[in-house]
Parts: sequence; structure tokens; C-alpha cells
Amino acid sequence: MKQLFSILAISILALSSCMKGQSVDLIIHNGRIHTMDENNTIHEAIAIRDGKIVEVGPERQILNKYSADEYIDIQSKDVYPGWVDAHGHIMNYSRSKLSVDLIGCKSYDEMLLRIERYQSKHKRPFIIGRGWDQSLWGDEMPTNERLNELFPDIPVCLFRIDGHAMLANDYLIQKSNVIEKYHSDPELFNGGHYEILKKDGFPEVKEIALHNNIMELKPSGVFVDNAMNPILDILPDFPKKELVASMMEVQDELLMYGITGVHEAGLTNKEFKLMDRLVKQKKLKINVYGMLLPDAKNIAFARKEGIYKNNNLYVRSFKVYGDGALGSRGAFLKHPYHDREDHIGYLTTSRSNLSKILKICQETGYQMNTHAIGDSTNRIILDLYKEMYEFNPDHRCRIEHAQIVDPKDFNFFSEAGVFPSVQPTHATSDHRWAESRVGPNRMDGAYAFKSILNAYGMLAIGTDFPVEYVDPFRTIHSAVNRKTADNTPSEGFQTSESITLNECLLGITKWAAFASFQEKELGSLEKGKDATISIFEKPVAVTKEYQSNFAYMVFIKGKKVYSVE
Repeated sequence: MKQLFSILAISILALSSCMKGQSVDLIIHNGRIHTMDENNTIHEAIAIRDGKIVEVGPERQILNKYSADEYIDIQSKDVYPGWVDAHGHIMNYSRSKLSVDLIGCKSYDEMLLRIERYQSKHKRPFIIGRGWDQSLWGDEMPTNERLNELFPDIPVCLFRIDGHAMLANDYLIQKSNVIEKYHSDPELFNGGHYEILKKDGFPEVKEIALHNNIMELKPSGVFVDNAMNPILDILPDFPKKELVASMMEVQDELLMYGITGVHEAGLTNKEFKLMDRLVKQKKLKINVYGMLLPDAKNIAFARKEGIYKNNNLYVRSFKVYGDGALGSRGAFLKHPYHDREDHIGYLTTSRSNLSKILKICQETGYQMNTHAIGDSTNRIILDLYKEMYEFNPDHRCRIEHAQIVDPKDFNFFSEAGVFPSVQPTHATSDHRWAESRVGPNRMDGAYAFKSILNAYGMLAIGTDFPVEYVDPFRTIHSAVNRKTADNTPSEGFQTSESITLNECLLGITKWAAFASFQEKELGSLEKGKDATISIFEKPVAVTKEYQSNFAYMVFIKGKKVYSVE
């Protein structure tokens, strides 16, 4: 009788287990799970197995239906598909952390002081700094005279905040032979310029008065866009050990904000190989959608390998620079700059080369993602992509930034199937001087993210870090309230172009996934997709004032990669 009772008990337990369904690895419950599905459904629990979502639903349903190896009660916290920065620069940010930090310098004197302190500590053979912004000290471009006095016999290269201009000392100018190379290469002088040193309003002539029958004027030290290339060619990289350690710091910061993926906007072949190796070593854990720079090695790679996938590294696009930046007046405009009437900017990649790259994209199945800031560049790229639309209507080629767009051209985003990728914090960072660059008549098409969204139906949203802060809550505040984290301007900047919180969240989840051909795996919390999840400490909401927030816990393919505990 006792043996019969034991058999019955075991049978009941087995039946109960069967009724509860299959086991899963993890159940996250008691949360506000924003699925970002078609109906913006909010559920309470999610079941995960083998890195995939098994089911999302009401807490009682999930807990009754599944048994798990681990249960996590998240105490009503907000849960989202892993957030994505759709335009960032992990490599540049990693190098910035190793360079002289010039962000926020309020004067030239402060910049020099930071450089001296950095060099006294690090004693580098080549000084590299990043982040100066002349608009913070009067909007006049700096000159290198005092830099030459402090560092007469060591190369110094200081990048502007946007990365599209640099200040170099004379030692580096001579070492790189940049002036001679600039004047002998049409690709350089058609796509960039260098500033001339002036005394009392007149250009200063060097001791050697003639150069190839052209009067040689003394450079001020500022080089813009393609004119920087000869200097970039000799710029040394940081030691690999330091660079990788810095990349891990960047990854930690991204995860701290709940960012599980980055669309890496421009990789050299060497940088791509380093990322590929770090993924294989399981050191680089975040998802990286790599945009290769269209150099010879990367083009050869694309032609040989085609679309490339290595676990969390996905490569199927080229990043192309169409023009420069508005702050350094390199953006290519249809009409002259309001504050420099003899200048319209320039294409940094010639029309013929743009067409060649488009053909390579058609050949390899790659996406073409083009940096376009000025209204002229935006129109040129929109026209170019019409050819891609005829070749493949689902090409998803992107315009990165789309900062100044002629309102007459908005409709071409949908007509040519061009995916807009924008950075809301650019609007609020640039609000102090944007109108002085383009004038009041062009402001209707400036940072017009709502108009572009209405025209195309989607936006991929990022930060362009390290040009802007990684913090996605600054992005949300800028996108919705059109204000900086300091809540300026008080009335908001171009508020008619603000987007809603939900639209911004779609831009860093579902739409970002679609913009990178990853909508089947990422972007929403639905059955069969990757269990890549961000859980936040505080509710994700918009208030009149900027509110900081951080991730509470982050999962990539079901594995916990970050936790505050």
C-alpha cells in the first residue's frame, strides 16, 4: 500500500510538471514590459530559453505556464528591447578617452592649460586632443602661434568637437608636408581647406614667397575636412593594450545606460579586424552594426565575403562622407553661408566617387550610409539613391544627420526609400549658432526631424558620440523638449520639430533594427526574437526638466551583461 502511495505521489508531481509546460532558463516578472510591437503592448513577464524569447504575457500566465532555472522579480521597473545608438563611434570615443579632453573649454587659455597638464602626466611623443569648440569663446577659429611656443619640437594635433576640423602646430604641419600635398591633390582642395594666418586683417606671407608660382601664405594651423588627410595619414595610434582597455570602458558606459547595440559609423579595415577579434574573444559583448569606410581593403573584403556576420558583429554597409560639419562650415549648402558669403562648403567625396560606391553597394548587397549635413549634399544624395531604389526598392540606404534639408526635398525620402538617421542632441547643441550659419530663411529645414519623420515614416536615432554624450536620456530630452540637459533654450529650439517619447523610443529600438536589417532578431520583445533586454532603474518618462536615468539590469541574448547589484 505504501509503495502504491509513493507511485501515485510521483505521478501527481510529474503530471503537475507537465501541466506547467516546458522549462525555460529565465523568467523576468513583475515588470512593465514594453514590447514595442505593433500595438505597443505592455506585459508583466517574459520567458527566455537559449537566448531567445519564448513568450511575453501576463505574470500569472507566464509563471503558471513555465518553470525556470532562474526567476527575477524586477519590482515594476520599465523593460524595453535593448536600446540601440544608431550612429556612434566606439573607436573614436575609445581614442578620445586616451587623448587630451578639450570638451567644454571656455577659452583658448583653458585649452592650453589642459594640454600642459595632460602632457606632464603622460609624456606622449605625439599629443592628440579632442573636443575644442570655438563657439564657446567667440566663434573665431583658433590659431597655432601660442601652441608653437609651448610645443616647438613635438607634433600636436587637436580635433574640433565635430571631428571635421583640427588645429595643428607648425612642427606637425612641416612633418606631414600637408601644404604641398593639399595643393597637388584635387580631392583634398576640392573637399576641404586650411585657414590662413592674418595680421591686422591681412594674410601673412611666409618667408618663401613663391610656391609653384603661387604666393605661399602662412597657415593658421586650422585644417578642415579633406585638408586634414595628409596629417591623418601620419597620425600614430595609441598602444593596442591601452586602446582595447579604453574600448572596454566605452562598452561599460554604454551598458550602464541600457545601450545594447551601436551602429558603428565608419570602420577602417584595421579597426574592423580588431572588433572582429574582440568579438571572437568574447570581450566585445554589445551588438555592433559595422559601417565600413570605402577604402581599398574594405571594398575587397566586401566583394570577397559579402554580408558578414560573426555572432554580435554584423557588417553589410559602407559609411561615406558627403560633406563636412556646419560648425566648421564644411557642410555643403545650396547658397552661401549667412556668416561667410564667399563660401558654400564642399562635397568631401566627389560625385563620381559617390556613384562608384553606389555601384559597389549594388554589387555586394551592402547598404550605403552617407553623412550629409548641408542642404545641397542632402539633395545630391537623395537624387543618387533614386538609382538604388530602381535597383532594389528595399535598399534601406541611409542619410546620416540630415541636419539642413530644403523643405522642398522632404518628399524625396519616401520617394527614393531613403532611411533618415538623426541625432536629436545635435539640434540642441547647435542651437546657439545654427541660425548664424544658415540665416533665418533656411531654419525651416534645420534639424527638422518631425518633418522628415512625417515624410518617411521612420527615424533611426543615435547620438554621434563622442561628438555628443552617450546618455540616451539627453537624446530623449532633446528629441521631445528640444532642450539641452541644462534646459536651454528655456522655450525650446524649433519646437514644431519635436517628436513624441514613443517615436523616440521606436527610433532606438524597432526602427533602428529595421535600419540595420535586424528586425527579425531585434527591436521588439516578441516570441522568437533575441532576448536582448534593457531594464531601467527609474520609469522612462519625459518631464519639463532633464532627468537622469540608468540601467538596472541588461541582457544580451539572455545573458546578463550588466547589473547594478
